[in-house]
Amino acid sequence: MKSISFDPDLIRRYDIAGPRYTSYPTAVSFKEFSAADYLLQARQSNEDLIPLPLSLYFHIPFCASVCFYCACNKIVTKNRAQASLYLDYLFREIELQAVLYDPDRQVKQLHWGGGTPTFLNPEQIAALMAKTRQHFNLLSDDSGDYSIEIDPRSVSTETIQLLREQGFNRFSLGVQDIDERVQRAVNRIQPTQQTLDIIQTCRAYKAKSISIDLIYGLPLQTLAGFSQTLETVIDWSPDRISLFNYAHLPTLFMPQRRINSADLPSSEDKLQILQQAVQQLTAAGYIYIGMDHFAKPEDELALAQAQGSLHRNFQGYTTHADCDLVAMGVSAISKVADCYSQNEKTTAGYYAALDAGHLAVTRGVILTEDDQIRRHIIQQLTCQFSVDLHAIEQEFAVNAASYFKTELAQLAHLQADQLLEISDHKLTITPRGRFLVRNICMAFDTSLRQTATTQRFSKVI
Repeated sequence: MKSISFDPDLIRRYDIAGPRYTSYPTAVSFKEFSAADYLLQARQSNEDLIPLPLSLYFHIPFCASVCFYCACNKIVTKNRAQASLYLDYLFREIELQAVLYDPDRQVKQLHWGGGTPTFLNPEQIAALMAKTRQHFNLLSDDSGDYSIEIDPRSVSTETIQLLREQGFNRFSLGVQDIDERVQRAVNRIQPTQQTLDIIQTCRAYKAKSISIDLIYGLPLQTLAGFSQTLETVIDWSPDRISLFNYAHLPTLFMPQRRINSADLPSSEDKLQILQQAVQQLTAAGYIYIGMDHFAKPEDELALAQAQGSLHRNFQGYTTHADCDLVAMGVSAISKVADCYSQNEKTTAGYYAALDAGHLAVTRGVILTEDDQIRRHIIQQLTCQFSVDLHAIEQEFAVNAASYFKTELAQLAHLQADQLLEISDHKLTITPRGRFLVRNICMAFDTSLRQTATTQRFSKVI
């Protein structure tokens, strides 16, 4: 079991802006990338001796109302006809994508994100899953990792029953905070009983996993108030809890301009809220997986971390490292073979590309050998809190001491602060350094140094 140590003084000193490393290179480093570039990578993935299974992601961008803290790519509308039009185009993309992959490549993982995927009505949910089954090799039993993000305000018992019948077995519920004052301040009124009812319904229909999303640093949050939120959520006993840092970036995300910055907790108050949250969650038996994520000891994420097989991608932590990720919908990001690729970020651009008869890929990057080395290291650090440099030497035929001379020198002051240990060719993040894993990863991030885009990222804590 990975232990952690919360050191407020260290966190204050190292609390700078940096990437969350759901990919390396990160999305801000993506360049112009065409559908033709993507097609070559898809073909390459099929030509492997043993092609990887698939992970499918569908982005459903619609929300019935706006949450002021939100930084997602979304469309706020009450007009359900927009979803119908969007699905018409998403079905076209499914057809174009599916022919690129051998039909025997099983879909081990599937995820619907948003926006609010449950903005779709029951007929649309069933139609999208039917279209996916028609063109991809979905598993016929309940063994896959098929998950969906849920707004408890937008679903009923019948919705959960439908989702289970369609194959979804993991449910991620947005909660953020149960304090009514905070909910009003961020325009997300969500009665506690309503959320609990949906959790109980998910359990009644034998969901494999329930995850709760929380955010600390929201307007009007207090130490006592958020402690009560955590007590309630712990009583609900979800399998996983994501505890996200609210990054107030109103110049980048327009809805955040409706938040009164004077109502935000101070940096010191925010740090105390996080420290208390960590104490409550660990005391309740949750394991710190890394970067905002906690899980019960018997959860698959915790088991994968103990076995050294945990992976991190654009959906966060996952047990499926052995998949090509095919992402569909506006702004969706795929990881196939040696590339990352992103679709058009606007529906206008997305629709225009599909009207022209080709995929809506517009940005991306083909990884160099150096990118792959650094991605491997960052994956190991974020998922296992350690990396074996000798194994890197064996796999990539490099001399670690010379190849990472600059990086190891940069890590010296973190080592002096006991955030990490370097011995016998192994770099290990200490319990007091685990909340600062992003800082350690940044030392290996040459793309970050080259582009100097730290202002695009949130603070580490």
